[in-house]
Amino acid sequence: MTHSSRQTDATLTDVALSLGSNINRYRHLVKALDALADAFGDLRCSPVYESESVGFDGSNFLNSVVVISTTLGLEDISPVLKQIEDDNGRDRNGPKFGPRTLDIDVLTYGDRVGDYHGIELPRQETARNAFVLKPMADILPDTLMPGSGLTYAQLWAQYPKEKQKLWAVPFEWRGRVLS
Repeated sequence: MTHSSRQTDATLTDVALSLGSNINRYRHLVKALDALADAFGDLRCSPVYESESVGFDGSNFLNSVVVISTTLGLEDISPVLKQIEDDNGRDRNGPKFGPRTLDIDVLTYGDRVGDYHGIELPRQETARNAFVLKPMADILPDTLMPGSGLTYAQLWAQYPKEKQKLWAVPFEWRGRVLS
């Protein structure tokens, strides 16, 4: 069943976004953060992690999670995210698992569970991939993952750490040390 996510009032909804890049990684992550801040205002940013490619052989990724607060519906956020990816040279003709200048995915939209405009919420990779779950546990440790009954800290504590390796890397943005 598809649900509408258009906001009917001015209430703010927290939206968690995953950012990833394995081509000119630092430059594209900084440009993504700048564009997200310009579009949505204040950002809550996780540390930045480096991880090996998942699903293909390729250079390591830098990954982060950013939480925005917005009155926009999901159908209004998605085109903004796609434009930021495109502005950073995103090639949409490549394989599903392949090198990326920039990948921005909606992980959660408030506490919604289900299919919204073709986006499954929460995004299934949130609890499956260390490069998403660890930053979520850093930034929202006591928040319940929608539909799971567990907090991100609890999910990370249960995660088999040997499954995927990741490590924090030094990263600054607009004078803020993120990691």
